[in-house]
Amino acid sequence: MSTSRTRSFIAGVLVANSAPHLATAVAGRQHLTPLGGRRSGPGINAIWGVLNLAGGLALLARGRSKSDVQRRAGSARWTDDLPSFETGYLVFAAWMAISERLMKTNHDERMGQQPDSRRSRR
Repeated sequence: MSTSRTRSFIAGVLVANSAPHLATAVAGRQHLTPLGGRRSGPGINAIWGVLNLAGGLALLARGRSKSDVQRRAGSARWTDDLPSFETGYLVFAAWMAISERLMKTNHDERMGQQPDSRRSRR
């Protein structure tokens, strides 16, 4: 795999990781981050989300070196790297969906539970 495609894959992972942290920050909820642990507040999530997004964008920008542009004269930057970016994004999203389903890392047991209607009738 070329370094450009590797960079694009990692950028996809970072951008995918930024989305839930930025959404959590906007919603004012808690979510696991390496900076603050399992109960990281909105501020920490905003910082972590921005760091991930900036890192992903920096990796993409780094791939646009002058020699790279000259070498690919006339072709679009994403021609070769978009599938790698998308694969990174999708691999991370699938991994997080599966891990959350199995381990319930960010699951708040108090939220989203409705009382069992059969029990309340007795």
